[in-house]
Amino acid sequence: MTPSERTDRATLSNRIADTLVLDPGAPFLEFHGEWRTWGQLAVTAEAVAAHVPRPGTRVGVLLRNRPAHVGLLVGLLRAGACVVTINPSRGVDRVRADLAGLGLPILAGTPDDIATFAGRADGAVTGLVLTTTDLGEPVSATGGLPDDLGVPRPEVAVEMLTSGTTGPPKRIPLGYEMLTRGLVGAKHYESNQDDTPRLRSGVAIVNAPLVHMGGLFRVLQCLYDGRALCLLERFALDPWADAVRRHRPRTISLVPAALRMVLEADLDPAVFASVRSVISGTAPLSPDDADAFEAKYGVPVLVSYAATEFGGGVAGWNLADHRKYGAAKRGSVGRAHAGCELRVVDAETFEPLPAGAEGLLEVRAHQFGDGAGWVRTTDLARLDADGFLWILGRADQAIIRGGFKIRPDDVRVVLERDPRVRGAAVVARPDPRLGAVPVAAVELRTATGGAAGATAGADAREVVEVLRADAARVLAAYELPAEIRVVDALPRTPSGKVDLGAVRELLAVPVIDQEH
Repeated sequence: MTPSERTDRATLSNRIADTLVLDPGAPFLEFHGEWRTWGQLAVTAEAVAAHVPRPGTRVGVLLRNRPAHVGLLVGLLRAGACVVTINPSRGVDRVRADLAGLGLPILAGTPDDIATFAGRADGAVTGLVLTTTDLGEPVSATGGLPDDLGVPRPEVAVEMLTSGTTGPPKRIPLGYEMLTRGLVGAKHYESNQDDTPRLRSGVAIVNAPLVHMGGLFRVLQCLYDGRALCLLERFALDPWADAVRRHRPRTISLVPAALRMVLEADLDPAVFASVRSVISGTAPLSPDDADAFEAKYGVPVLVSYAATEFGGGVAGWNLADHRKYGAAKRGSVGRAHAGCELRVVDAETFEPLPAGAEGLLEVRAHQFGDGAGWVRTTDLARLDADGFLWILGRADQAIIRGGFKIRPDDVRVVLERDPRVRGAAVVARPDPRLGAVPVAAVELRTATGGAAGATAGADAREVVEVLRADAARVLAAYELPAEIRVVDALPRTPSGKVDLGAVRELLAVPVIDQEH
């Protein structure tokens, strides 16, 4: 079969198959200082693929940042399955309820996770269970395929669980064609755009969760490009810095929360000797933090804009734009990626707005193929005449206080200007007279750059008084938080975003429904 004769579904699957056999003895994945080879990955992938009865079969994966899970994921994609991501960190009861509701014919994971989350006695699993402990190790199959395999989804590669920052997580279907287009499009920013299957030099550091779009896409990039990777179970400063020091990558990825940790850590700038740029996305990043990082470590921060619904990034900075426009376009998330189009529309009429106007962002992404229509987001945005995009907040989080509309991000940005504040989150609290009022949770830095667990009592009250006074000089009276509470740590999703649902629980704030 020639490449042109391959189906869209098979494109990514066949590319993975081609890469797996290039050099079985070459190093593929480092984990806790030990290397696994491409050959070991191939052994696991082929063993997993053999259990997929037909393309499009929905297979759940209890997905963690461990070598075994990479093998399970690759094997399922190799077979053309529809991978349903399941996040074990959501808690036993919620995961079990999720599994019972999904009714999947096949579930994959490590033996310990299967034992914890997928007991047959509680009905969470009724079909085939696949387990393995590491790349190259045997794949065990227990139970059996049910008579009803469910409706196949051969066009869908992954049903990706969203972060759930504003409400319950939901699954977004990411097609094989969409992901392939995204992987090809990502090469637009590489100096060598050769697309021939081959093993490439260099080691990518994967510190984002595989259950999140950022981690998954990074692993798929390594598979597509034939690049080795260093897998971290989670972002932790010392292991991450050690990996950067040893593997000398040209580009590193840090979500804003992790970037702030690195900024506060006073690392030796020599750690970044090989690094030309830091890519940061998934959540708002203060321009002050980006500037401080570059001033401290000599590495520019290239902010990007992405969403799970788009299967990755649709806008971002590159080095050439940063050199030319970095100061003039400060705070922007960059320009549209190759093949993507952006526009801003009126939030009520949905008519396109002129450059510089504020409204709802719409995207026509190349990942959706030729002839794709505009996809409306819930992000408030501004697009200038040069094509640079600013994200101003989310329309679906607006707080209506006595008829006045408040953007929580406007309040958050003001609170985070104080150098003692590591991060802030603003949510709506119901009010019988005004409808709703903003309330804020803030996480403070300590003298050593750690979390704010030691800040309490009189110190916390003093900080709150200062924050309120400073905010009053910038915000309108109706925008001021009715409460500012110092917390030990802001709750975050696996991708590092602030979990607004958990913030509401932390502040004992019920979810309210408002029209914007």
